[in-house]
Amino acid sequence: MVKKNTAKKSSEVQADYSLNDVLLRGRVSQEAVEKQLPSGDKVVEFRLIVTRDKQPGVDTLDIGSWSAKSRRAALTLVPDEWVEITGSIHRRFWSGPGGLASRWQVEAVEISRI
Repeated sequence: MVKKNTAKKSSEVQADYSLNDVLLRGRVSQEAVEKQLPSGDKVVEFRLIVTRDKQPGVDTLDIGSWSAKSRRAALTLVPDEWVEITGSIHRRFWSGPGGLASRWQVEAVEISRI
């Protein structure tokens, strides 16, 4: 994607090589939970256990399914089931009792059993 940088002369072009694509394969840690947010939006959340590459151990990642299609798919998952997730990483912000809070979440666009 090529963007024009308006701070520079209009003839100068600045390239944007950023990419936010995620492909994960792992095991579902527990049943997915559907939440309705104060805004009225719905999200289905679950966690994915992935093995670290070249190191011992695993990581557990928060997955959020926001579209109707991915929410339906997430609600059918069972613990220890192997899945492949495609999507992107997002940082979510909200107001909590202690003030502004945030966390990173993988937004699932596609969920496939493997």
